[in-house]
Amino acid sequence: MTSTHHTLAAARWRIAIVLGVIAVVLGIVFKGQNVAFMVSLAFAIAASANFPALVLSIFWRRCTTQGAVASMVAGTVGTLLLIWLSPVIQVDILKHTSAWFPLKNPAMLTIPGSFLIGILVSLFTSDEKAVAGYDGSLRDMIDGARAA
Repeated sequence: MTSTHHTLAAARWRIAIVLGVIAVVLGIVFKGQNVAFMVSLAFAIAASANFPALVLSIFWRRCTTQGAVASMVAGTVGTLLLIWLSPVIQVDILKHTSAWFPLKNPAMLTIPGSFLIGILVSLFTSDEKAVAGYDGSLRDMIDGARAA
């Protein structure tokens, strides 16, 4: 094995151990919580991060790389922040009397917010390579449909 492969293997083991420890700690912290509800929070994070960027990049020609990245970052950070401020964490876990954010699942706000961020950033940036790639993909879809 080369030095690079050895370093990569060691890094993989370290990451696996750290993620395992984080999973165990979160499992202990969220003991007693409804598993189905916790899964819905995971889906809220994924939907807020991925869905707007995917939809914009597939259906909107003006979507830029910067807009898609901003949409994903805003969706992820916004959802995690609002989950932290929600009654799930503030009241159920930390035992505070109230929460700063009233909704238990923030996806209703973070998905449209992620769309808005993606659109605004795309409108204020230009990416000729993305437009050419979109046009090429559209042409390939049309030509593929004609070939069949």
